[in-house]
Amino acid sequence: MNPQSSIKTLTIDDLVGIIGDIPQEENGLHVHLSKNKFKEIPISYPFRGNSYAFLLVVKGSLKIQFNLLGYTIKNAEIIVVNPQTVTHVQEMSKNLEIVIINFNVDFVLRGAIGKNDIDTLDIFTANSIPKLKLSKEDLQTFISVSKFLERKNNRLGKNNPYNSEIITHCFNLLVYQYASLLKIKFPNLEADLTRQEKLALRFLKLLNENFKQERTVQFYADILCLTPGYLSKVLKTVSKKTAGQLIDEAVIMESKLLLKNQTLSISEVADELQFSDQSFFGKYFKKHTGHSPSKFRKIKFKKLGLDQ
Repeated sequence: MNPQSSIKTLTIDDLVGIIGDIPQEENGLHVHLSKNKFKEIPISYPFRGNSYAFLLVVKGSLKIQFNLLGYTIKNAEIIVVNPQTVTHVQEMSKNLEIVIINFNVDFVLRGAIGKNDIDTLDIFTANSIPKLKLSKEDLQTFISVSKFLERKNNRLGKNNPYNSEIITHCFNLLVYQYASLLKIKFPNLEADLTRQEKLALRFLKLLNENFKQERTVQFYADILCLTPGYLSKVLKTVSKKTAGQLIDEAVIMESKLLLKNQTLSISEVADELQFSDQSFFGKYFKKHTGHSPSKFRKIKFKKLGLDQ
């Protein structure tokens, strides 16, 4: 397999190395604070992270895509990025000042969030969570706590008494403060999920993990101990789309992201998505988009002014 034939998944350590930060003490947690640091976008290609991330723009702005959806994040706005989200930074202002806190599930399970409150992380997995505009007071609180957390997570402080406990409580403060702001500003966001909504979330998580290898409704229905018909009925009620439609959407979104990479041949894209051959992939792609992969690529690059 060509190592360039898939969208890269970057670990926290990968991200630290790319942006030029010094590694920190706590495994599974990294705090990045920068002001006017980057002359150009440090990661110019689409990538997946294997961790959660708080992304706060303190000053300036970022134009960024998450799963092909465009966002402009401006000063005093914060958003949470979920694991496996395809992220593509497209533009950043010269005066960019940001705070990024990456944390993975292992760090959380080691005690960062109380075991009885682990469902708090569910607020980070809903598709409807928007970016938040922080008040001046909330912005200063988030910056101050982040700076303190970064200082305590620095390897120079690892031998200080209770340093690990301070890191844990500091991180918890940020998580619960964010959750509190969500509940205040979007009171209906955390409404109790119905059984059907919970089932839909379980399906979407399975889909994200398996769509390259498995494209049949039967596969997902078997894991969820349901009939394919009932699974599609539930998903149609919750999302207005059947299981088959959601599977196809996931595959097509990944296809488009891969086709944007000019270094990949269409055969390599088909191989990465585990189609039996390029011809089968081409027919599948055209059926769902109206264009062949090569035609889609030409149209896309022409719009971007990249055609030869």
